[in-house]
Amino acid sequence: MKISSRFSVAIHILSLLHLNKATGITSESLAASVNTNPVVIRRIIGQLKNAQLVANHRGSKGATLIRNLDEITLLDVYRAVDSVEENNLFQIHEHPNPACLVGANIEEALNESLITAQKKMENQLESETVANIVNRILKIDETKR
Repeated sequence: MKISSRFSVAIHILSLLHLNKATGITSESLAASVNTNPVVIRRIIGQLKNAQLVANHRGSKGATLIRNLDEITLLDVYRAVDSVEENNLFQIHEHPNPACLVGANIEEALNESLITAQKKMENQLESETVANIVNRILKIDETKR
């Protein structure tokens, strides 16, 4: 099973952009929160920009949301930050031995199950918005106080 960490980092970024929309937040501050290099943040912001979820500004304002969080599904984010090849939850070994009974038939035997699982995951991601995640973050923080 393979899910890129870019997905959770992108949601982290979008959440912080929303919570800091009045003042703005730089890629350095975003990187400090995610605990990663600002280059990683800028790369993901570029992907979010290409997906028309954020606008990027030079200077202290940094990136800003161009859609409301309740309009951005988790599936939108997943598709924005993972390439077409990586947008599959499951990966099948590419070169099994065709002389082997299992190797020759594993992809065809698994394909339907994996497609069904992928669709279920995408349906779940489509049913939730980034606003739901931000609300959960705030609720969790409230219970910790």
